[in-house]
Amino acid sequence: MTAFEIFEINGASAADMELFRAWADAEGWNPGDTDRFAFAVADPAGFLVGRLDGEPVACISAVRYGAGFGFIGFYIARPAFRGQGYGIQLWRAGMDRLAGRLVGLDGVVDQQDNYRKSGFRSAWNNVRHEGVPCGVPRSGGGSGVEIVDAATLPFGQLAAYDRRFFPESRDAFLSAWTGLPGRTALAAVRDGRVEGLGVIRPCSGASRIGPLYADAPEVAAALLGRLAEHAPGGEVAVDVPDGNQAATALMSGLGLTPTFEAARMYTGPAPDLDLAGLYGVTSLELG
Repeated sequence: MTAFEIFEINGASAADMELFRAWADAEGWNPGDTDRFAFAVADPAGFLVGRLDGEPVACISAVRYGAGFGFIGFYIARPAFRGQGYGIQLWRAGMDRLAGRLVGLDGVVDQQDNYRKSGFRSAWNNVRHEGVPCGVPRSGGGSGVEIVDAATLPFGQLAAYDRRFFPESRDAFLSAWTGLPGRTALAAVRDGRVEGLGVIRPCSGASRIGPLYADAPEVAAALLGRLAEHAPGGEVAVDVPDGNQAATALMSGLGLTPTFEAARMYTGPAPDLDLAGLYGVTSLELG
């Protein structure tokens, strides 16, 4: 950076959020086509852009959840501006915004050492499995389990179920994430009780499924199969925690193959989540 260049960090606009999506796509992350609309309601002030002489060159999300949790994502510096100090300035601004909270992120392989230097420690790896699922059971996932449109259930049931898999409530985000046009959200229900939840959304590549929650592998398989019916060509991608061995075995059994990996990392002890029921994380950008 020369003495004549001005680097500023500001809150992101709607136009910036669309730009972030294009940058993420260029990195090969395959973001959802409409994810930004749900991101905006999660924490409207949680998205930062770095501008060099007015031109956007870097971005980061630093989203607050509740009183004690935060998540870092969308950490991108454009290739031509890397190694010049802009990214680290944006990183510090994002971390300052989350000061005093437990902070999580999903770190790509080549950045994990840098995150460790900033105090993050690995909890598990999220491994993306992709392909057209084969041999999916046609049943609802077990005796008495029915797969239904999630929109037909009281939202409070969905929000309470989500809290088993996420450290804080995120009702506004979850409502948008499950209800945006072009998406399909399905729930597995037994005797009026939610035993699974899945959302599929269109992307530039394989349609992404996330979250994928289930009380049992057969419920996860049934949800995944029904969701895949809404994917062009049937091709899906699921970011699976490798700490859930049943989930990894399920993806392999359905013919999906690993294509991408990111480490779930935290600045303190990993939160107490129902990892055994977490078959696919919601979003690598917001947790």
